[in-house]
Amino acid sequence: MTRVAITGHRGLPPVTLELVAAALHAAVGKRAEPPLYGVSCLADGPDSLFAQAVLEHGGQLTAVVPARKYRESLPAEHHPVYDRLLAAASEVVELDREESDSEAHQAGNLRMLDGSDELLAVWDGKPARGYGGTADVVAAARRRGIPVTILWPPDAERP
Repeated sequence: MTRVAITGHRGLPPVTLELVAAALHAAVGKRAEPPLYGVSCLADGPDSLFAQAVLEHGGQLTAVVPARKYRESLPAEHHPVYDRLLAAASEVVELDREESDSEAHQAGNLRMLDGSDELLAVWDGKPARGYGGTADVVAAARRRGIPVTILWPPDAERP
């Protein structure tokens, strides 16, 4: 069993999201030896693109919900995607937090890393813009000795 977690920048431009979706689909395909388990917080952007790729490749999905108000903190246009992926998850891990703040997000990230064999990171290599950002998740994985694969396609941009 291979457990792969995901982290990545949110708010990426549409062209970059297309590049990232293709890179994630290829990366998941290379790891699709059954059984593949993907672990994601299902946020908009790389998290949900990864989760969809895991499901398309016949893998199982574990969804980590950092806080009870997490869904409402996500963009409204992402709610249908989030709901669909959450319903498709074979396991849902809900943290005992109310507010969806940076501390809850980092706690969710750390829980996502628990038991993971690898972290895929859609990351431009720059420092986190706030606590619990992509760089913080990468650093936590490295401290734990979890291999990190960086996916930042050529021509990708981050606003």
